[in-house]
Amino acid sequence: MTNHRLENLRAAMQKNNIENMIVTNPFNMNYLSHFKGANGDGCVVITPKNIYLITDSRYAEEIESKNVLGVTLKITRNYYKTAAEILNKTEGKVGFEQSIDFARFQVLNQLIPNRLVGLKNLIENFRDKKDSTEIRAIRKACKLTSEAYEAILNYVKVGMTEKNVELMIYNWMIEHGAQKPSFHKIVASGLRSSLPHGDATNKKINNGDLVTIDFGFYYDDYTSDMTRTFAVGNPGAELINAYEVVLNAQDKMIKAMHDNASGKLVDAAARDYIAAKGYGKYYGHGGGHSIGLDIHETPILNPSCKINIHSNYILTAEPGIYLPGKGGIRIEDDVLVTENGPEILTSAPKDLIIL
Repeated sequence: MTNHRLENLRAAMQKNNIENMIVTNPFNMNYLSHFKGANGDGCVVITPKNIYLITDSRYAEEIESKNVLGVTLKITRNYYKTAAEILNKTEGKVGFEQSIDFARFQVLNQLIPNRLVGLKNLIENFRDKKDSTEIRAIRKACKLTSEAYEAILNYVKVGMTEKNVELMIYNWMIEHGAQKPSFHKIVASGLRSSLPHGDATNKKINNGDLVTIDFGFYYDDYTSDMTRTFAVGNPGAELINAYEVVLNAQDKMIKAMHDNASGKLVDAAARDYIAAKGYGKYYGHGGGHSIGLDIHETPILNPSCKINIHSNYILTAEPGIYLPGKGGIRIEDDVLVTENGPEILTSAPKDLIIL
């Protein structure tokens, strides 16, 4: 069998006149070798003939049991020294991820002098398009996330705190097979719902509050990312109207997600509609982003996006309106771009639910 991910990467390296590469980003390492260690717990080295995973004994048994196609395992605590010993036996340039921190670059540059070439998003660009295995995992993560939302609606009530809701989401997801959260969950109620990134607090949910929850969890190494806003009691006509504007804007954005669509125009589909309804100044963040091994992958959908989206990309669509002193709404789905149009993977209901 052939390691197609490695084949594709080597072809891209050749186009960039790069003979070797050292990979330290944990998500890129996972993509190439299925290594799940944390940032700084090893590296992957690619030479013209071999691919090496260099890490320590904590991970040896797990990695060896997977028998990853074509990957040679090196167990050591001296990750970069071992990498340098391998690379110093080769010729040509050594690519590295341009996103690494300066301290790590200094170490690598001392060990592999005068050969390093920074590469921007070389591996990340391959990660944009998901294969069938990745889509299957994300589909399952989205299914769990959607089911969790519907489950907690049966329990949320006046007097419960935002942290109570956060804990309910966590417990439900873990009990039903999720690995771990992919980011710190957002639970913001009442006036706090106008905070786009409002962490859960001990604030109690009151009658008439809007409640925005934004959460994502990993399943088989791939994440979901979903936001829903609901009400506990009647939130009033103004917020109900703003909710309908967000819902319609998101629908327009999702319908714009087709193969080879401009990311900028996908973002504009929602942004322009919200502005036309008079809420433009209350919507300040990007319209969405790709998800996968990481919670935020390329492309990022915003007015500055210069990338087109393609089939087998999975992107969020998450417009919002945030009215200071009143409340806010965000609705977010995970969307698979296909040759036949967009497929929404997060199935939880989106019409305004008033508990």
